[in-house]
Amino acid sequence: MFERFTKAARAVVMGAQAQARELGHQSIGTEHTLLALVSDENGPVTATLRSVGVDRAYVREAIIQHVGDRSETAAVVDRDAEDAAALKSIGIDLDAVRAAIEENFGAGALHLPRPAPKKKGIFGRLASAGGHVPFSSRNKKVLELSLREALRLKHNFIAPEHIMLGILREGRGLAALILAERGVDFDALRDDLARSLNTPAA
Repeated sequence: MFERFTKAARAVVMGAQAQARELGHQSIGTEHTLLALVSDENGPVTATLRSVGVDRAYVREAIIQHVGDRSETAAVVDRDAEDAAALKSIGIDLDAVRAAIEENFGAGALHLPRPAPKKKGIFGRLASAGGHVPFSSRNKKVLELSLREALRLKHNFIAPEHIMLGILREGRGLAALILAERGVDFDALRDDLARSLNTPAA
């Protein structure tokens, strides 16, 4: 499916991960995809949403109101890595600490679960871009629906507008709620997006 995504649509998917990470969220929801869509200053979806009163600042604030900003919690993990480096710099031998723990609690006491095999395609690139943040099942459905929207419109590509149409078609995620709270007319927005897709670029 991802081979059909245009460069701009791939940037939206990658941007959604960045938005989730920036807010310290554990999964990439429809709201992060919406935030990525409105973060592209020159994007057609941004212009269409701006015309109905939805911009990046509004979407980000709505996400924070609904699910919070956990970026401070995420920063603690970074500080833990810095602390480990600081211990090493003052001569604390982590291998010796590990050996002592295994001597007291048994071999393998510190073994972590085996990492999942690397994924191919865009999800593999997301995983290698600073740690994997999984897509929510609802957001996966949105990406699936973006393909259906492209097929419905007889397009052999998936653009950011198709992703936005997928959000509207799914209709129950936080992104749809944020739009509904702003009073967005979904039918009119669908028409505007379809018109944008069918208008040749100048």
